[in-house]
Amino acid sequence: MTNALEEKKMANPNNLTTGNEAKTLIKFAMPYLLACFMQTFYGMVDLFVVGLYNTSSTTTAVSIGSQVTHMITVIIAGFAMGTTVKIGRTIGAGDDKEAKKAVGNTALFFCVFAIMMAVILFVLTNEITKIMLTPVEAFDETAAYLRICFIGVPFITMYNVISSIFRGAGDSKSPMYFVGVACVVNVALDFLLVGACGMGATGAAVATIIGQAMSSIIGLVVLLKKDLGFKISIKDIKINGDVIKEILSVGTPIAIQDGLIQVAFIVITVIANSRGLIAASGVGITEKIIGFMFLVPSAFLSAISAITAQNMGAGKPERARKTLKYGLIIVVCYGFFCALYNQFLPDTLIGIFTRDEAVVAAGALYLMSYSFDVMFAGIHFCFSGYFCGDRKSIISFIHNIASIILIRIPGAYLASIWYPESLYPMGWAAPLGSILSALICIVFYVVIRNREKRQVASGND
Repeated sequence: MTNALEEKKMANPNNLTTGNEAKTLIKFAMPYLLACFMQTFYGMVDLFVVGLYNTSSTTTAVSIGSQVTHMITVIIAGFAMGTTVKIGRTIGAGDDKEAKKAVGNTALFFCVFAIMMAVILFVLTNEITKIMLTPVEAFDETAAYLRICFIGVPFITMYNVISSIFRGAGDSKSPMYFVGVACVVNVALDFLLVGACGMGATGAAVATIIGQAMSSIIGLVVLLKKDLGFKISIKDIKINGDVIKEILSVGTPIAIQDGLIQVAFIVITVIANSRGLIAASGVGITEKIIGFMFLVPSAFLSAISAITAQNMGAGKPERARKTLKYGLIIVVCYGFFCALYNQFLPDTLIGIFTRDEAVVAAGALYLMSYSFDVMFAGIHFCFSGYFCGDRKSIISFIHNIASIILIRIPGAYLASIWYPESLYPMGWAAPLGSILSALICIVFYVVIRNREKRQVASGND
């Protein structure tokens, strides 16, 4: 039976439980990285095209609206991580029946979840627009942008859920192609609807939703036809309380933590805005740059999570730990390079987005200190991926919340008060918070490993 299972795994091109750990990690992470890059790219194109053809109020509407929809997307992706882990573990264990059950329950649960979420958000559009402190001049366009995006929440959910299924099965390439479709469609429609048709923020929202809808539909067709190691049928689509509970036990802590992280970013942006236009612009530009740099740690978080899930399901915990080790080495080296570069040439990056010398100077100081976060956050990103794959996502929730409450927000606030002339001290709030997160992760990892070793030792006695 064991030999047959191993032969089946070897025949699966998306198997993550065999082969060189470092190569498997990089091979899985790269398509995810490209997918994240394309998502970020077409989000930037939205703003670029809107700014090219419209006034600042329309640009502000799209900027605020996209910030809200990004938060929603992050929360949905957090919930969907539970599906990735569940399917990964069943694939690793060679349990096709449980894998199909996980897909069926995911489809039903998230269908209901997406519809409910879309209705609630649509009804609360004006209240959400007010909470974002939207300028009066941009209020109506922001609300219009959000209403259209809220109608499209089922497509956002559909894409993330389908992608989570593929990644759990060890396939990170297919989701990359789906994003590619959304990217091409979105960019083309941006120029058509916003440029040629003059639809402003409404056109940008319609372009985004149509792009997501097309990528989701294509993803669904591929999911139903492609062999992921198991075949899905209509009878698999039914509710099982235990499966839903297992998926949510992993996904809920991630969704809550990611939502609160986005809230923390908004709070820090508000703190920066209170310091004046120069500081606000410098911080805003730096956040965009850091967002690009964080694509690499994010890709490795997802990769480590999927690989860990499959290997834990296959009874190969040592292989999961080796994957974590290689991930840590890669992201720390990458983060060190980012920090080093920005100690000497931060103005070359800030200058891409503005020619205002005052903004460049302020942003460069902020980027110099903030850039260390890429390295330290990379550490806890890797550990978070490992913990999630091992169904211990509550640890990720604990360290992120501790970081936000104890350091990130209060650190940024106090630095803005104590050092009003420079953004450099404020930039340290994020990396210091990540250092705390990394330390908490290391402590949990050591405690868990020692407990496992004691259990093995007692079992051998």
